[in-house]
Order: sequence, then C-alpha cells, then structure tokens
Amino acid sequence: MPSFDEVLKEAGEFGRFQKRVFFLLCQTGITFSFLFASVVFLGQAPGSYWCRIPGAAEQSELCGWTLEEERNFTVLPLRLGNGSFSGECERLDVVWDTSVSCASPLSRYSNGSTGHLPLTTCHDNWVYKQPHSSIVSEYNLVCGNAWMLDLSQAVLNLGFLAGAFTLGYAADRYGRILTYLLSCLGVGICGIIVAFAPNFTIFLIFRFLQGVFGKGTWMTCYVIVTEIVGSDQRIVGIVIQIFFTLGIMVLPGIAYLLPTWQGIQLAISLPNFLFLLYYWVVPESPRWLLTRKKGDKALKIMHDIAKHNGKYLSPHYSEITINNEEVSNPSFLSLVRTPQMRRNTLIFMYAWFTSALIYQGLVMRLGIVGGNLYLDFFISAAVELPAALLILVTIDRIGRRLPFAISNIVAGIACLITAFLPEDILWLKMTIATLGRLGITMAFEIVYLVNTELYPTTLRNFGVSLCSSLCDLGGIIAPFLLFRLAAIWLELPLIIFCILAVVCGLLVLLLPETKGISLPETVEDVEQLSSHFGKCGKKRKHRDTNSYI
Repeated sequence: MPSFDEVLKEAGEFGRFQKRVFFLLCQTGITFSFLFASVVFLGQAPGSYWCRIPGAAEQSELCGWTLEEERNFTVLPLRLGNGSFSGECERLDVVWDTSVSCASPLSRYSNGSTGHLPLTTCHDNWVYKQPHSSIVSEYNLVCGNAWMLDLSQAVLNLGFLAGAFTLGYAADRYGRILTYLLSCLGVGICGIIVAFAPNFTIFLIFRFLQGVFGKGTWMTCYVIVTEIVGSDQRIVGIVIQIFFTLGIMVLPGIAYLLPTWQGIQLAISLPNFLFLLYYWVVPESPRWLLTRKKGDKALKIMHDIAKHNGKYLSPHYSEITINNEEVSNPSFLSLVRTPQMRRNTLIFMYAWFTSALIYQGLVMRLGIVGGNLYLDFFISAAVELPAALLILVTIDRIGRRLPFAISNIVAGIACLITAFLPEDILWLKMTIATLGRLGITMAFEIVYLVNTELYPTTLRNFGVSLCSSLCDLGGIIAPFLLFRLAAIWLELPLIIFCILAVVCGLLVLLLPETKGISLPETVEDVEQLSSHFGKCGKKRKHRDTNSYI
C-alpha cells in the first residue's frame, strides 16, 4: 500500500487545489495581524481632555457654552494661578457657583486667590473633545488609570497563550478544520461584544476570549496549509507571514478612515465571519485523518485533490498505509518523552520566547517617534517585507537551519553594535538597529516553518501551539524588560537582546535540516530523522519507508 506522500505526489503536491486553499487561508494572516496590532489605534491618546470641576457642567448648560468655552472659563484661568496645575489629572477642589455671571465666572477669584486654591485628584470627571475616538476616552484610561491600557494588551497576549494550549490540543484531537471554523466564529462574536462592551471589565473578558480564538485561527490555518502540500512547497508557510505583514500595513488605512474605536474594532472583527464559508471549500487535513484511522475519508479527499489538479490516481490507490503507532491524545509529556523530541521542544520553546521578546523590544525601542501616526506605522510595518523575501530566496537553496541561525546571530550582533555607537552618528545607529529588526523578523518567520516540520502529524498542532505559547510570554515580558533596564542604562536592553539572540542562533544549529524531507508522521519518524542525513545536511539514499504512512 502506498504512503501518503506517494499519493500526494501523484495527486499534485501544489496544484490548483492547494493554491486555492492556500490563498483562502492566507487571509487569516491579515485578520490576525489586525487583532495583534490593533491596540495602537484602539488605544490612541485623546488629543485634548481635562478634568471637569463639580458645578461646571451646570454652569456650561446654563450659559450655553461650548466645550472649548467651558474649558477656557473654568480651567485655563485657574491654571495661570496654579503653576503645577495641569487640568488633566488634577482639578481644583472647588464647586462652581452657578449664580455667577456667564461672562465672568471667575470674578470671585479676581484678586489672585486662584493660586491658593487646593487641588485634588481627578477620578471620573474627565471631558474629551472626541469622547469615542479610542478606548482611552471611552473607559477613562488616563492619568492613574493609564496602566489599564497596557493591561488590555497583556490580556490579549494571555488569550493567545490560553489559545495555544486549548485550541492546539483541540485541533489535534478533534480536527484542524473544525477547530479553525469554531475559532473564526469565536473571534467574530467576541469582537462584536468588545466593540459594544458597556464597561472595561466586559471589554477585558471578551478581548481575552478574542485572543484565545484568534490564536486558534492563526496556528490551525498554518498547520492545514503545511500538511496538504509536498515537502518542496512547504515554504508557503513563509508566504503566510507576508500576508501578516500586509495586514499590518493595511491597518493604519482602516484606522484613518474610521474615526471611532468601535468602527475600527468592527472592521477588524467582522471579516472573520466570512471564513465560515470555508466549510464548503477547505477540507479536513488528510494527514490528520490518517493518524485518526480514517483512511477512507483521507483517500476520498485525495481523489478530490487529484481531480481539481487535473490528475488521476492509479486504481491501486484504494487504500493508504495507516499508521500502526497507537494514537493517544496529545500531551506535554509526548513532546519530551524521547531524546530528539525533547531536544527539539526545548530549543523551539527558547527560540519562540527569544524571537518575540527581541522583536517586540526592538519595535518599541525604534517606535513611532512623533510625526504622522498612520504613516509612521505603515513604514515601520513595511520594514518586515524584505525579511520574508530573503527567506524565500535562501530557504530552498541552502536549507532552513543555516538562515535560522544566521538571522539570530546577525540580530544579536546588530544589537551589540547599536548599543555602543555614539549618538552623534544617529543615521548609522538607526540603520544597524533596523538590520537587527530585519534579522529577528527573519528568525521569527523561520521558526514557524521549522517548528511545523519537526513535529509528527499526531502532535503537530499541539506541539507548535505549545511552543509558540512562549512567544506570548515573551510579548508580555518585553515592555517590562525594556523600560526597566533602560532606566538603568538606555542601551542595556540591547546587550540582553544580543546575548539571547546569539545563544538562540547557536542552539538552532543542533536541529536537523528539514529541506526536502517528508513531514514526519509519528514520533518514531522524528527520532529517526537525524539518521537520514549525512555530513553537511545531505540526505542519505537509504530511507526506512515503513516509518511513513
């Protein structure tokens, strides 16, 4: 009986069918990038706001003032008499007398006594010129509550982390496409609830759930694409990263056209409902079906793939070899029970953590410094495009392992050089720092591909999801590490980034090369993988075909 890879080769490894499925699932990269980076626009700082003094609202209504007139009459004059008074996080501890003249409401303080009035902290009386422009003005995330904006992003990352465990497990146990479709439904529903959340607590709860389901869509679509193409076409996983970058580049355009945060939230959430139509066009992964002893369903899908690709399966392909390894529900112990799996798992966990920590750290360090937020965000996103193009040019020529290692080492060295370059040659400092971001972006994108290629089908979705959960942990830690260390010495974070990246680059050299090999189907395949390669990563001619289904 033929193996799955033999059947796939005859049905077409990257024909019309796979190209269609690939293009459709790539759209998930765009919507996931919206969710990943949306806080930049959902949480924009309000342009102008102040703390309203009790009685000022009644005075304003009585006198028919505009908001600007209210601010001029009740805040600005008092600021002149109180040098430390900003009017944003503090207010004067007074109550306006509504019986005073509308033309001169401060006449009772005309003798300079405004400078001696007591101040008090503002709690919930803020007034915004654009009250619904962002979640900051919607939920009063200013002054003492400003940390809650960071909390909203941390909660999203916690959702990613939870999704990696729960939905990664679900995809390996209940199927790829079922998990994908339910995740798309979840992202859409939670996104709508977030847009109309009556308070910040509800906002956080459903933003967390949106992170859970968002992670499910992203990781599952990646695995589906990888499992339905041949070994020579698995770099399509890198192209999905390009769609992620395209989403990052499109996001500022959406935010520019929609003036309210609710509009932005709906615009980035509603497209997920369209993915439910994939139920009729994207099949279950035949590799997964084989691991679940569903060979008949897998063979039917292979016949459909062959038909769409203009191919014809031989009559003797009436059955595909079924894996004889006992299939158990995935668990962490399955990832570390055997030597090669243990080595791969530990290296990938470190690589995911390091890539996320350095990537987000460099983004925050280079940041968006003033100027036009929308244009600056677009340009910063465009920097990532060359990374994917470099990977596509090199990965099928020299393999995965060497570019993976070099990109990490280049990122580390660039961070080290940037740390010690003097400030008076800023252009060179910024150029080297950008080179570091390019290197870590390449490493970030390669880890997706190699991680998928070095786990067996029985554990692939769970393993990739579990390892990538360290990415979310790195994203949570990055801002704290960056800002705390920068307070000691501005360039100290770059030294830490250098150490982490170089160590990662050396560790990935311990991984086997995966260029041109079939996806492992069982843990035994992974354990025997190193024996298929001689020196310099060349594949040996001998191959134990019994280890493949």
